[in-house]
Amino acid sequence: MAKAIEVDGLTKFYGDLLAVDHISFAVEEGELFGFLGPNGAGKTTTVRMLSGLTRISEGQARVGGFDVRRQTKEVKAHIGVVRDTSNLYLDLSVYDNLMFAAQIHGVPRHQRHKRVMELLEMLGLASRKGQRFAALSRGLKRRLTIAAALVHDPPILFLDEPTLGLDVKSRRLMHRLIKELHAKGTTIFLTTHYIEEADRLCDRIAIVNHGRILLADTPERIKRKAQGEQIVRVSFDGGGDELPEQLRGLAHVDSVEAMGDGFELRSERVSELLLELADFARSHGLRIISLNTARPTLEDAFAQLTGIDLELMRMERKNAG
Repeated sequence: MAKAIEVDGLTKFYGDLLAVDHISFAVEEGELFGFLGPNGAGKTTTVRMLSGLTRISEGQARVGGFDVRRQTKEVKAHIGVVRDTSNLYLDLSVYDNLMFAAQIHGVPRHQRHKRVMELLEMLGLASRKGQRFAALSRGLKRRLTIAAALVHDPPILFLDEPTLGLDVKSRRLMHRLIKELHAKGTTIFLTTHYIEEADRLCDRIAIVNHGRILLADTPERIKRKAQGEQIVRVSFDGGGDELPEQLRGLAHVDSVEAMGDGFELRSERVSELLLELADFARSHGLRIISLNTARPTLEDAFAQLTGIDLELMRMERKNAG
């Protein structure tokens, strides 16, 4: 299969700051490729370099078969870019914003109206075509920004944190739109720090931190890489404040975390741990109410690979929204 994006040793310095550190990867045509990492991981800087908006310090990149450094104009003609902040005009109407975007992207005059109306229908904005952009909700603004990026029907779409700050309903609608675009064969490069979003949408994911790619693979394979340590969830009828410490003392327990009215135990030897828990309950006069095992999630793999506190990352998302 042909490569839509090819990157070799891509690097970006801002003065002495190394924002993107010699990364290499490839994205197949028609693939939905995720760039997953926290704030400051280098995701947006990578998008800006690949879309010709920021100069590359070192390395090579080809997008749509064109050299990003030498053929920037050709690259821009083959891509759509949706940044986390909109570049549309607040005082123009929904329709006029798209007509202007069509003109800027070189859509022939006789095709502009038809293309704009197709996009407004596809994104559920037709009834709002006369509204000013400034009057739209955050979710609708994001949809119109995507419409503007699609107006010239690009084969490659860069989505930089497309659901950041959206409410649950708007995020679901955005996910549905992304899936529809993917199903039509559009190559999508998606940056996000919503782990569940990357897991749900992407064919492959690159986990990035501090400007480096730590791992790039399918979500399922990334999860399997974290399966050296598995999860046991257990709850007891009885037990006092000393119960967490007693569980930590079991031979096959690596860590203990309180979860609701029970505990989540991590272990590399789950079979032995299950037997150990039965003996523990019996010897302490406890009754096991529930006991089950779980596969590691993409969150588990992400935390294991990056060493990032996921609660801290959730707070970053909340503050960004």
